[in-house]
Amino acid sequence: MTKISSLFVTRLYQAPLSEHGPKIDAEEMEASCFSIAQDDEAGQDWCEEQGYPGYTSYASLTDLPWRFPIFADLVKSLDAHVAAFATDLEFDLDGRALVLEDLWINILPEGGFHSAHIHPHSVISGTSYVSMPEGASALKLEDPRHAMMMAAPPRIKDAREEMRNFIYVSPAVGDVLLWESWLRHEVVMNQSEDERVSVSFNYKWE
Repeated sequence: MTKISSLFVTRLYQAPLSEHGPKIDAEEMEASCFSIAQDDEAGQDWCEEQGYPGYTSYASLTDLPWRFPIFADLVKSLDAHVAAFATDLEFDLDGRALVLEDLWINILPEGGFHSAHIHPHSVISGTSYVSMPEGASALKLEDPRHAMMMAAPPRIKDAREEMRNFIYVSPAVGDVLLWESWLRHEVVMNQSEDERVSVSFNYKWE
């Protein structure tokens, strides 16, 4: 009898941030992100030097949860979501925890994008979505086997989701997405006239 199994599954976690931890006011979080961006001259300079579209605090601010209570509340929520995802992934953490390594703001204007990348020194990475105007860019996830497919023909247009080479996810404001840090991903071009605002983060095994 023929048997076809799905092996080596890649998991993607998506949930409302509000499912765990303190309530996060979306308007306050958005206002905080723009206020920080406006005051962060070092971050602005880095973005200009690197040709980075919009703004990120990735290279300038490493203590957002200490500076702003709303980011401390965000981390409490993220800790719970990451713990739930780690359980789903059936990690044996050997009594140690997955802890926040870094957390940063992204403000992506019209026409901005983030090219494909991974987060090689972390275990779980993710993003919480603060502002997603209509037409804002989706998150594009790449099949980790893609580079090894070589002579494989393309998939049919309406292939099942688990068979596709790329998956596009358009989260809602207040959602959190989590994935294993080796999963290659990118943010496609923002086609909205308004800015796309998110907070991204990495967790490490400590």
